Amino acid sequence: MKEFLRFLKFALISASAGLIEIGGFTLLNEVFHLPYWVCYLVALVLSVLWNFTLNRKYTFQSASNVPAAMMKVAAFYVVFIPLSTWLEHYLTSSLHWNEYLVTAINMILNFGTEFLYQRFVVFGKSIDTNERAKKNEKEERV
Repeated sequence: MKEFLRFLKFALISASAGLIEIGGFTLLNEVFHLPYWVCYLVALVLSVLWNFTLNRKYTFQSASNVPAAMMKVAAFYVVFIPLSTWLEHYLTSSLHWNEYLVTAINMILNFGTEFLYQRFVVFGKSIDTNERAKKNEKEERV
């Protein structure tokens, strides 16, 4: 049950990060008319920072070294960003798919892979180690 609740928290925080990503993308695409890949990359970075910060604190309740955890997340995105940017560019430029549909597809891919990566790689050994987790554990014992 605890892992299901953890997944649910991750999903809700990721949904809020998705809103930030779509909002940022829309602003850059519709108002500033920037190239698609610029809109995508800037919006993705904004959502990653939001997602990492909230999930570290609330979902995984990790007291791990923040720079080390962020470097692990950065390593994930060193792979994900080029692949997803290439996919976005190919589907929108070559196949003329709708930009918002393609962004949604990439967001779904990102959600699934990022949960597994953060759960088992980034925070795997430091889950439930921050002060919030310790306080919750004490309250559960009482």
